[in-house]
Amino acid sequence: MRRPLVMGNWKMHGTRGSVRRLLKEIAVAGESQAAEVVVCPAFVHLQQALNLCEGTAVSVGAQDCSHMTAGAFTGEVSAEMLLDLGCRWVILGHSERRQYHGESDDLVAAKLAAALQARLLPVVCVGETQEEREAGEAEYVVSRQLRGALEAQAGLQQVVVAYEPVWAIGTGLTATPAEAQDMHAFIRAQLGEIAGADPDAMRVLYGGSVKAANAAELFGQPDIDGALVGGASLDANEFRQIVAAAGGPQ
Repeated sequence: MRRPLVMGNWKMHGTRGSVRRLLKEIAVAGESQAAEVVVCPAFVHLQQALNLCEGTAVSVGAQDCSHMTAGAFTGEVSAEMLLDLGCRWVILGHSERRQYHGESDDLVAAKLAAALQARLLPVVCVGETQEEREAGEAEYVVSRQLRGALEAQAGLQQVVVAYEPVWAIGTGLTATPAEAQDMHAFIRAQLGEIAGADPDAMRVLYGGSVKAANAAELFGQPDIDGALVGGASLDANEFRQIVAAAGGPQ
């Protein structure tokens, strides 16, 4: 049985004070529960988050990593650096990285290879824009992104996939549970066609304006194994309710 996973992507938010306050409340959300809990702060807050989460069941991840292992790459952070710091997880191919930094499927694949080589646990994001959905291209886009990242990779059993419809990120819009389930089932079928992937064991998360109000219905779908949570993960009470909906204590 796949263990539910709830991951908070804090994006470019936070100060040392707000990180301390947030984790003081969130850390208890990882205690003695069915759902696995991860927080992903900005690079500058990783060490603080690791210190605050030490001894709790909350894990810490990064929002990105370089495809290079070392060298003259100003501003980049390698997967090995993240592992050395103590991170376990890393988000790759988020739609905002694709949109604002021009990340291609090939670059996401290279980052995935680097993360797997460093023994990090990668979360690979896929998802279509509103225009692509309206043009009937949603499955084509998701399949291209998924295969572009995962095909010919080793160690895929450690990979988590996050479906994030771009039109639902930060907009307040959310795919209906049926829409989300349909795409998650499609992703799982695609995983079955990728060598080295195990569609029954690999977790597929939903990301796109997940809130306490819609989490339980989303998590009730057979192919949705948790959530990649954006804005709601910056509200301790909201995030804890989402974790509870995924299998944690009320």
